[in-house]
Amino acid sequence: MDTVYIETTIISYLRQEPSSHLITAARQLLTRRWWNEERSNYELVVSQYVIDEVSRGDPILAAERLAALDGIPLLPYAPEIPRIATEIMSLGVLPPSAQVDALHIAAVAHHRVQYLLTWNCKHIANAKILPHIRSSLENMGIPAPTICTPEELLGDDTETK
Repeated sequence: MDTVYIETTIISYLRQEPSSHLITAARQLLTRRWWNEERSNYELVVSQYVIDEVSRGDPILAAERLAALDGIPLLPYAPEIPRIATEIMSLGVLPPSAQVDALHIAAVAHHRVQYLLTWNCKHIANAKILPHIRSSLENMGIPAPTICTPEELLGDDTETK
């Protein structure tokens, strides 16, 4: 069974109130559809970085986000993860504010997780950035994970229900 790393934005979209913004509403629907229909086909994992991020903000919403992660295994910390993230940051394709995004990628790559599921299309699932990250990981001898959105991992062309 393939493994999917659930990045913070997935839980955020899953737990948000329905949005009136068209793109956000579509992402929420796709996220819920993947969560309800597809997640059982994968082994799900998260990292402490996800736990830390979903714990921030309104305590009630944070508790809901944490509850959504209940039972999902935590990837163990490894000292190589910050080193890999530093290498990713050294490429200059991510701004300094995206350090945690580099840590998500590094954790997934270090643990050889097949998929990183995210809606962070600014710093993670970005077609301009991904080739640089893949190349950097390959230069370190680390296979690059497939970084994708729930829409891509649904793997079909049917309309959102």
